[in-house]
Amino acid sequence: MSDSKKKGDVTDYYVSLHKTFEKSLNGSGKIPFNKVRKEALASFAEQGFPTKRNEYYKYNNFKPLQKQRFEVPGEVKLPSAETVEKLFIPGLESIRVVFINGRYVPEFSNLAALPKTVMLGSLADLLAVESPVVYDHLASYAGFQEDTFIALNTAFAQDGLFAHVPEGTVVETPVEALFISDLSAGGFLNSPRNVVVAEANSVFTLIENHVVIGGAESYLNNMVTEIRVDENARMDHIKIQNEHLESAHHIHNLRVQQEKGSYYSLVNADLGGKQVRNNFNAHLGGENCENHFIGFYMGTGKQEIDNHTFINHAMPHCESNELYKGILGGKATGIFNGKIYVAQDAQKTNAYQNNKALLLSDDATINSKPELEIFADDVKCSHGATVGQLDGEALFYLRARGIPEDRANAILQFAFASDVFSYVKNEAVNHYLNDLVFQRFSHL
Repeated sequence: MSDSKKKGDVTDYYVSLHKTFEKSLNGSGKIPFNKVRKEALASFAEQGFPTKRNEYYKYNNFKPLQKQRFEVPGEVKLPSAETVEKLFIPGLESIRVVFINGRYVPEFSNLAALPKTVMLGSLADLLAVESPVVYDHLASYAGFQEDTFIALNTAFAQDGLFAHVPEGTVVETPVEALFISDLSAGGFLNSPRNVVVAEANSVFTLIENHVVIGGAESYLNNMVTEIRVDENARMDHIKIQNEHLESAHHIHNLRVQQEKGSYYSLVNADLGGKQVRNNFNAHLGGENCENHFIGFYMGTGKQEIDNHTFINHAMPHCESNELYKGILGGKATGIFNGKIYVAQDAQKTNAYQNNKALLLSDDATINSKPELEIFADDVKCSHGATVGQLDGEALFYLRARGIPEDRANAILQFAFASDVFSYVKNEAVNHYLNDLVFQRFSHL
């Protein structure tokens, strides 16, 4: 990193970097989406990086991130097939799509079990041919005006996962999207843009797995995912983030648009990342929608893990269920801000929200702010937040039966998190997640 890149405002730096990024696009820089990129860049320049004066980001410390001057990732030497194979979820039968530093890698992907009518793969490839279905949905649900990190992602978005499931199609095999950050050539700004469209009466399961190989350089994964679940469609979504504990900045803006009678479930597990910020929003835009936001996070050292959720009940007879649990040790910081909005016309709404945190040290902290904003009068809504420590009596009970202290602590921590894992119905994914969590217990 040159001295010249260390000087100046970080916002100006990324505005300047975008000129280099545009040149790297070659002919693809002439596609219609490039106009959107430029508009998003202007919005990012106006918004800048958020500070603590910004209410939405008041608990976040972005000063270390602002000191960085990341480059856009260049071409990487592909790792061996054996290296990549070990990163997949063991025992899971899946349709595989692999991204390395945000770029689709067909060599490691396997779409053999994909129904022929389903469109799945590289967003960049579809942008290059100006596919109408892409332009119908890309940047339609996550507006770059609403958040500076969405603006930054849109400005630098080049590739990501695109999935289009036609009406009435049941994709029986889950899609396993493996996102690999390869730090062999150093840190970078990565801007994956994912778009998923599940048309009416379709069924689709997406499992995201975010991992890192090749080093411990600081880097920023700034993701945006846009999902549309049409009438009576069902989508199950699992995301596992297991990136580098000391160097990963992981920011993810998720926008879900649900239509009448649709079902969407997200189970999100954050097990890594020096700084993690999730902005997960769902708009229930038709009657009889069902939505689940389920989250689990573990933090140690000086990790910062922030979950901001917003569920908009815009129509009547909808149900949402939100459960977030965190385990924090060391000097880790957890943040939860969950808001449920019930519009005046959204009668017969059922909305439940619960946030629980377990603190394992005196220096670990949690900032919790559950919110309800209700304008309808015939609803059932509740929210709650609790913070506690391991039960001393339960620990004594286990120790008295000959269980070593570290094992007893692990058992109690796992019991605390077990109801979150119960939402993961796939046996292979459930076992994989359980193993990762047990491995992390030794770091807390």
